[in-house]
Amino acid sequence: MNALQPVVASEISAADRQIITEEIYRRFIAYLDAKPKTAQTYTRALRQLFRYLTMNGITQPRREDILAYREWLRADHKPTTVQNYITAVRLFFQWLGQEGLYPNIAEHIKGARLDREYKKDYLTSSQVKAVMDCLDRGSLQGIRDYAMLAVMVTGGLRTIEMSRADIGDLRTVGDNPALFIQGKGHDEKVEYIKLSPPVEMAVREYLKSRGETNASAPLFASTSNNSRGRRLSTRSISGIIKSCLQAAGYDSARLTAHSLRHTAVTLSLLAGKSITEVQQFARHSNISTTMIYNHALDKAKNTCGEAITAVIF
Repeated sequence: MNALQPVVASEISAADRQIITEEIYRRFIAYLDAKPKTAQTYTRALRQLFRYLTMNGITQPRREDILAYREWLRADHKPTTVQNYITAVRLFFQWLGQEGLYPNIAEHIKGARLDREYKKDYLTSSQVKAVMDCLDRGSLQGIRDYAMLAVMVTGGLRTIEMSRADIGDLRTVGDNPALFIQGKGHDEKVEYIKLSPPVEMAVREYLKSRGETNASAPLFASTSNNSRGRRLSTRSISGIIKSCLQAAGYDSARLTAHSLRHTAVTLSLLAGKSITEVQQFARHSNISTTMIYNHALDKAKNTCGEAITAVIF
């Protein structure tokens, strides 16, 4: 069996390049036809694998080495990280096998067993009101944060969708004001969310206070001195929402910017909206994703424990 030839390019440290060739890495990424962010994810995963092989002096990895690597990952990484890393390893060795470069020793190796329940909590309607009431709307930052919260929690937007939004994406669909968004995995802004009157009013108030009308300008911009007017990154938006939650007394690791999306979907189901309607609203490509929310609510409504208690006590 040939020694596994080195893997990754300029993103990999000099030490790692001893085991990975830039050519193989380029060919693998080209095979994936991946976007830059996905390519970075695979680079990170492969870097970790080859670092492990180097640490253990493995130049001709076998199936048992990949299994041992998985156990090594499990000791210090979250299940989702283990799953992502092993997925990358499986795909990499599948490609190596197809190309005749190395046997596919990772075939059928499983990553981590993931809980299908969501890892983030949602807010009740009264908690959302409490968070929004805590915002100081006497400042541009407060007006912006109020508008951001309103859009995210009523539209179920992801942070990347908020970051990509431009002023020109505010349009009209039928009789409804709408915000066109570039959804997850999309290259164009073909989807949209409807803006209810209070939400549209909050956004318009913010834009009027900001004094920006350029259609290509970001819908929500930084107010800090060193980046005023620039587009907010996903990290900045996450930090802003987290600060708003903490200011209202909701300081939990399970409450984040993504919790606003969970809140939107959950409140829609609690309001009696159908699964298909909520799927469309949340822009879930697979209805099974929407069903996870429904299952969680069904479990919360289950009164079997109370019934047993009543019989025994």
